[in-house]
Amino acid sequence: MSAVTVTAAFPGGPEEAAHEKVMRAINRNGDQNHELVLVDGMSPADVVLAHRAALQVLRPCIESACLDAYSDDAWPPAVLHSYERALSLARESVAAGIRPRRADPGMGIEIDVRDDAQFELLLDLAAHTINAEGWRGDQLVFGASDSGTSLWIAVTAEQLAELLSRLGALGIPSTAFTVQSRDR
Repeated sequence: MSAVTVTAAFPGGPEEAAHEKVMRAINRNGDQNHELVLVDGMSPADVVLAHRAALQVLRPCIESACLDAYSDDAWPPAVLHSYERALSLARESVAAGIRPRRADPGMGIEIDVRDDAQFELLLDLAAHTINAEGWRGDQLVFGASDSGTSLWIAVTAEQLAELLSRLGALGIPSTAFTVQSRDR
């Protein structure tokens, strides 16, 4: 599997040339999705922001999402309300007969990304959970796991450009993600 590191684009500099080279390689594949993974070594705060930016870019194409209300670490105080709400959603699904009563109450909690409150919950918890997924039909487009240490997304060239813009606005270098080709 070949990997190309995405670089920030600054007018006229070598970074712009490298960015253009990456974009040309991506555009050669047409509208296919391109896999990006979060690189190691980012600060915990930047990891959270990168997860949030990726979800915001992918929200329009995510048809179904779920998350596990489990983390290898203590939930940060700032997201405890979302953790409690996720468990509440699971209980509501059991009461409505959607979820089996014997199901683990913290596993596979369905999230409706069209609902702003539920999407906010996903934004809060994705970077801390052992597993969160977003699907377009039967295709996985977002996968977060390992309590923030693993993030994988599938984006189009247009979504990549939007992600790079969002990362730049947050002060996160575009090298936070590595683009992996689908050539194996």
